[in-house]
Amino acid sequence: MADISILDIESAINFWRARSPSPDGITLAPQVRVLAEVYALMVFERRHDVDELALAREAYAAWLEWYGSTPDTPCIAICSTSQGDAQCKGCGRTFDEVQLWPQMSPAQKRQVWRRITLHSEAWRFNRYAERAVEGSGKTA
Repeated sequence: MADISILDIESAINFWRARSPSPDGITLAPQVRVLAEVYALMVFERRHDVDELALAREAYAAWLEWYGSTPDTPCIAICSTSQGDAQCKGCGRTFDEVQLWPQMSPAQKRQVWRRITLHSEAWRFNRYAERAVEGSGKTA
């Protein structure tokens, strides 16, 4: 399968902390606890990624629920791969990534999201950033 970034684990923890805050400042929601265990082990082992298949069932389920709250596709409806570009100027994905997107696992999709976000050269991050916000149904 694919690896999940420590930044995604951290984002999932923060999602669950906001969704299920601690009632007493000490007790953690079950989702936060299982994700925090993954995060702590990654920090201890100095790992930036964890194989999605290596996650405990509960941790993967909590991560998947966070993943479901994120935009599925980086597409902004300006596809230059259809015009022959190897990499889309609109979203930053390669031709193969655009074609295989429906078959990709959530972790594989997040790897693509991470790459295009780090490069931030696609129009979704600059010239047409408003389309990315409108298309996601979320604020930037």
